[in-house]
Amino acid sequence: MYRSRFAWWPLHRRRGRLAQEPGAAMFQGLRVSLTLWYCVVLGAALVLFGVALYFGVQYSLLTPIENDAAGHARAHVGQWLSESPFRGACPLLAPYAPPGQFGAPSGQPFTMNEIVVCFDQNGSLPSYENTTGLPSAFLNNNLVKSALSTGQPATDTVNGGGTRGSIYRYAQVVPNPKGSGYVGVVLIGESIQAQQNALSLLLNLLLAIGGVALLGAGLGGLFLANRALAPARLAWSNQQRFIADAAHELRTPLTLLRADAEVLLRSREQLAAEDAALLEDIVAEANHMGTLASNLLTLARLDNSSSHQEHEVVDLEDVAHAGARRIQALAEQREISVQVESNETALVIGDPTLLEQAVLALLDNAIKYNRHGGHVTVRTRRYGPGTLHCAEHCRSSWRHAERDQHARSGDDRHPYAAPGTWEFDRPP
Repeated sequence: MYRSRFAWWPLHRRRGRLAQEPGAAMFQGLRVSLTLWYCVVLGAALVLFGVALYFGVQYSLLTPIENDAAGHARAHVGQWLSESPFRGACPLLAPYAPPGQFGAPSGQPFTMNEIVVCFDQNGSLPSYENTTGLPSAFLNNNLVKSALSTGQPATDTVNGGGTRGSIYRYAQVVPNPKGSGYVGVVLIGESIQAQQNALSLLLNLLLAIGGVALLGAGLGGLFLANRALAPARLAWSNQQRFIADAAHELRTPLTLLRADAEVLLRSREQLAAEDAALLEDIVAEANHMGTLASNLLTLARLDNSSSHQEHEVVDLEDVAHAGARRIQALAEQREISVQVESNETALVIGDPTLLEQAVLALLDNAIKYNRHGGHVTVRTRRYGPGTLHCAEHCRSSWRHAERDQHARSGDDRHPYAAPGTWEFDRPP
């Protein structure tokens, strides 16, 4: 029911068509890999751009406030030392001074709303200082004590609550005009809630736009990867079609050629010895070429994921012994011994025909590239509990049989050769 419901959808039909193409699983993996790389590259670029933009905007918004607070703090320190009627006492200690307010220092007009309080040399607020209406977070003296301990300006950001929001604090120590030490600290606060709101909005926009961009990159990446792999899929399909057609076209004349030669060999007594030997060579070569044609068909069928495969429980030891028996005649011609070793039962779920084809291909290469009088060892193993569904491994073993056996055959003359024995093992 669900299949008929969505059969009209173009993407569904296209996906189904792609899934039926030869090598669909391989190209699907390539397409996903390319798309992931597109998304990773775009994501990295978006992250770098977003980080640079966010910190650039943060610098442009907060730096003027920091500079303004530092300038005002220095101006207020000068005002404290020059205008205090008690020469060293904070002007806010006057009984009727407004809360948190200084007069505008000479030559330093205020450009932003700020609050100012004075602390004594111990980092404490005098009990009679008027701080009505000032946020308690702003009046916390931890920043003041930090400035007194280092003798350098100190800054932080606190939450003033209410309508003030975030407050940027700047603490500046006031040196003692009569000697060493400090007479107090000027603490300035400026609201940065508007700037924080702007930065939060910018961050949300960057995250939203980045997410949408990555989603679009994923969809666009799938489309571009599909377009980029179209020539490769076409070439792969043509290659598989050529292999299958060539194998079919070769098998018929080879069968007729072998049949004609066998018919002539029935009258061996009437033929010269040289002619009989030539006919026997024709039969042998026809058999060999027929085997090659069958192997080509097998390769084409293995690479076509839509082909049907039999799945049943197979004993690898039986497959190894069967392959060794079938290859024994070829091994005896080169005086190569073939030995099968198996210490335990190794059962797998797969196609027995394909398994036997893979073993024969491996053994054929092991004998072909071995030294005269050498040996080939077929060893079956079992790794871990349970059984193995080896359809994909059988397919891979068949495709890479020649390469693997070049590497393990022991023929020093072959570039891939290495001394040792060949093993047909269950992959890890």
